Amino acid sequence: MIATFDELPDIDAANVVRCARVLLRRPLLRSGGPDGDLLPMIYRQRTVLQEMFSSLLGYRLVVERRFARLYKSGPGEDATRGEASLSPRGYAYLALTLAALTGIGRQVLLSRLVSDIRAAAVEAEIQVIDDPADRRALTAALRQLVALGVITETEGSVTAESTAEALITIDTDLLGHLVAGPLAEADRPEQLVELASAVGPRNLAHAVRRQLVENTVVLYDDLPAEQANWLREHLTNESRLLERFFGLVSECRAEGVVACDPEDYLTDVVFPGPGTVARIALLALPELLGRAEPDDTGKHPVTWQDLTNVCQDLVDSYPAAWSRQATEDHQDLVHSVVALLRRLGLLQDRDGHWLLGPAAHRWLPRPDATPAPGREPEPPAPEPPGWSLFDETAVFDDKAVLDEKKGDGQR
Repeated sequence: MIATFDELPDIDAANVVRCARVLLRRPLLRSGGPDGDLLPMIYRQRTVLQEMFSSLLGYRLVVERRFARLYKSGPGEDATRGEASLSPRGYAYLALTLAALTGIGRQVLLSRLVSDIRAAAVEAEIQVIDDPADRRALTAALRQLVALGVITETEGSVTAESTAEALITIDTDLLGHLVAGPLAEADRPEQLVELASAVGPRNLAHAVRRQLVENTVVLYDDLPAEQANWLREHLTNESRLLERFFGLVSECRAEGVVACDPEDYLTDVVFPGPGTVARIALLALPELLGRAEPDDTGKHPVTWQDLTNVCQDLVDSYPAAWSRQATEDHQDLVHSVVALLRRLGLLQDRDGHWLLGPAAHRWLPRPDATPAPGREPEPPAPEPPGWSLFDETAVFDDKAVLDEKKGDGQR
């Protein structure tokens, strides 16, 4: 399928797969950042990687010596995907900061940058309220750009509480590659979101493969009919392709496909996971699945009251098992559990109704053979009686045995 990849020795091919996985996890990879030590290898294998991403997923890959940028498709209108540290207000400030940084030069004082950001907000007719919540949202946006390496705190630091001055250095090269959507082609925000999430030139293949690579669970019912039919027809080949090029193992079910990463590297949300919210979400699944029969697509309808009651029962039954802070406000706990299940793709809001996906069955408890503490395992059942080579009565003359068998056959 990909000529340059097929010609590689086994070690180089394994390194290319490793680099592809890193780029899927970190689409903006830079020296000095997480996994930045792989940049030299990515630069050496850039031709193979560029061909691989373009052919299989329709993604554009830019590789320089200091950074690599994989232009992935956006999530569209999916509200469950995004940076957890950023609120909607924080995302608004992130966009305003990018607008303010464009053309500002390589260095700027923090106070000047904040003034320019607020001026951009006024120009965009976004109301600015200088209160603690607003300052935290702005700080979160700036901290996100620091984490990406787009801006660096040369002197001082960016904090929500500090009023001290700071000198900010801008990496203009990274800044120019940060926005994946085609800004010049969009006349309004909705069009930019639509263009950023558009499929590649090989419409069906690219659209379905992007779903399989970017989402752990892909259900046929959630895909357009044409894509669902294509996936059913090419399921075997696509499963081999995912494992060969991206190290993903597919589990195929009647309702859809689960693409698992055995190393958990490509998983942005680990589940089951630590913490009160993750543990309550895990323990709530069996009870939620048993409250209603599944529909024709294998999804279980649940209500907000079901979610509230199940979470409350778990909190009341095991009060010492949970964080007091997480369970103080019960409705806030339920909202957190719902947000986690939605982020995992297990819970969907369809036309005002909640549906629990069939993939939730993966986490149903199964009994094991480990005995309970203080209880001895049951002894094995006795063997049925029979002859033994060492029984005294089992020593026969061969001829007598044959005669007996012959007699049995005549009866």
